[in-house]
Formats: sequence, structure tokens, C-alpha cells
Amino acid sequence: MLLAVFGLVAIGLLSLRGIEDKSHIWFPRQLQWLVISIAVFLLLNLIPYNHLGRISYVLFGITLGMLILIMIGKYLFPMSFIPQRNGAHRWIDLGPVQLQPSELSKLTYIFALAWYLRLRKNFRNLTGLIGPFALTLLPMLLILWEPDLGTVLLFLPLLFSMLFVAGARIGHLAAIIGIGLLVSPVFYFSLSNYQRDRILGLIQQDPTNAEWVQGVGYHLHRSKIYIATGELTGYAEEPVPEEGVVTRIPYLPEEHNDFIFARIAHTWGFFGALLVIMLYTLLIIGGIEIAAHQVEPFGRLLAVGISTLFAIQVFINIGMTMGLMPVTGLNLPFVSYGGTSLLCNFIALGILVNVARYRPYQLGPKAFEFRDGY
Repeated sequence: MLLAVFGLVAIGLLSLRGIEDKSHIWFPRQLQWLVISIAVFLLLNLIPYNHLGRISYVLFGITLGMLILIMIGKYLFPMSFIPQRNGAHRWIDLGPVQLQPSELSKLTYIFALAWYLRLRKNFRNLTGLIGPFALTLLPMLLILWEPDLGTVLLFLPLLFSMLFVAGARIGHLAAIIGIGLLVSPVFYFSLSNYQRDRILGLIQQDPTNAEWVQGVGYHLHRSKIYIATGELTGYAEEPVPEEGVVTRIPYLPEEHNDFIFARIAHTWGFFGALLVIMLYTLLIIGGIEIAAHQVEPFGRLLAVGISTLFAIQVFINIGMTMGLMPVTGLNLPFVSYGGTSLLCNFIALGILVNVARYRPYQLGPKAFEFRDGY
């Protein structure tokens, strides 16, 4: 699992190195954050994860406080240390470091929910699900106001996967999902214009339509060109004989960040993209294996939550670059450029390894096993 992660990190660094215009800025910054992230990863493994669980609500409260601070800075009065980028307020500028609380909130939420569910059984009743859903909706609303729809999409899969493993009834979860699907049209019309445009851009895919190509499908169309031109082994620029110049692929926005998978497929082709997917598969299987062999309830829930977090992020990011999911501002774990994102991913990895290293002996029945059915 660790070898897979460092393979992904190497691919991400090489991809940043190959981007001509900003590689001299992005590459050294990512390298610096990598050193910091590895140091934090090692420190996390000096403390048993159960000790961290005791302060899970405190950590969750701190990230909620930072999200509230961003909301205040956006709606009540402007703050110089809460910058606006591309119409969104997602960062707290601390001088040399720019912190993105929504990234941290994913981890503190997993900690808080795992700590809440670890010894409870009341969530097997519908009324008992009120607590977990309240714990989930609060950060979702705060992040949606930034806005950061990509991060918001992660919380419900995390909630359902952790409830399922904790023993919640499948019938209850299926009913909630069904109700959610019924009210989804109302949610769609409550989205902002640009968010609806991203959904329409996915539905209306038509590369022959100039209005789509230059409008709602701008990013997606160029991403698919990057992936297609990579072919099997990568794109090779060749001179055009009659003109004596080098052919150029259209510029792809955010190729260092949200669309870095398209950059990888363009540079190393199908085989390079397949290697990335295989490395992620190894990482996620490793997390599931850790969860399956952990008998302590809090540790099992942590491993399930983190494995789900990695899986959903990979699925959404790669899916959006290929036109299978709406375009969202969601990083590719361990590969995309971004200091806070890289740090949070290594913290999550450190917790996984921590859970694997501290496996208690099983002296009683396995956690989350119930005899009253589903």
C-alpha cells in the first residue's frame, strides 16, 4: 500500500515537472509539502489512534470553526486573510501557508463520526439516525456556501459506508437514498447557475456543437482531447511537413490540479493511465484489508471511512475527466498539486497504517454483529 502511494506521488511530481509554464513554481512547492507530509505521517504513527479518538470532537469543532470563519468573511464583512479565487472562498491565508479547511474537515468528520458510532446501537432505529445525519449536514452546508460542491459530494457516501459497516439496517439506508433521489430535482434548482451548467455540460456532450465546446463543455472537451491524443504510450509532438511547425494540443485549464489525470493520460497514454488506476486499486484494497482485520470498532470505522474517502475521490476525479461525472473542483489524491490536499492525504494514510499497527486481541464477539437481522 505504501509503495503504491509513493508511486502515485512520483507520477504526480513528474507530471508537474512536465508542465512548461509553471513547473518552476509548482514542482518545488509540491516537493516541500511532500517533505512536511511525510514528517506528519511518521509522527502520527507514534501515537495510538485511540488516543487521537478522544479529541475527535475537538478536532471536528476546530474545522467547523474555520468553516464558519470563512462564511463570516464571505457574507458579513471581507477579511484580507480569506481570499477569493474563481468566485469561491475556500482558503485561509496564513502568509507562507494557505489552509483549506474543507480538506481538513473530511478527516475530522471521519474521526468524529467513527467516535460517535463506535459503541452505539440506537442508529439501528430510524430515530437513531438523526445524530449521524446532523453531524454530516452541518459541515456540508458550511462547505456548500463557500462554494465547494466537489467536497460536499464526499460526505454522504462516507456516512452511508460507515453506517453500513457499523450495522445500520439496509432497509433504512435504502429508504433514505430513495427519498434523496425523489427530492433531487429540488436540490438541482437550488444550485447556482455555474453548478447547473456543469451538470448540463455532462448531459449535453457534443463535440460537434461549437456552443457546447466553447461554453459549458469547455473543460470537459479539452480533457477528452488530452486523453484521446495520448493513445497507448503517450502523445509525441511531430512537425507538420508542409508548415515546418510543431502541432499543439489545445490548452487544458487546471491540468496541474483537477485535470491532472488527463495530463497523465496525454503524457504516458493508456498504459500510464492504467498504471495510476492499478496503484489506486492497491491502496483501496489495502485499506479494506486493514478494516476487515481490525476487531476494535473505532479503528474499523476509521479504516472504512478513509478507504471510502480515497475511493470516492478517485472515482469522481477520473470520472469527470472522461465525461462520466460532472466537472467538480476535486483533487486526485497524492497526485494533484496542492499542499493542504497532499498533507491531508498523508494524514489519512498515516491513520490507516496506525490502525493496522495497533490491532488488539479479540476476546469477545466481533463489533457490529447483530442477530435481529437487517
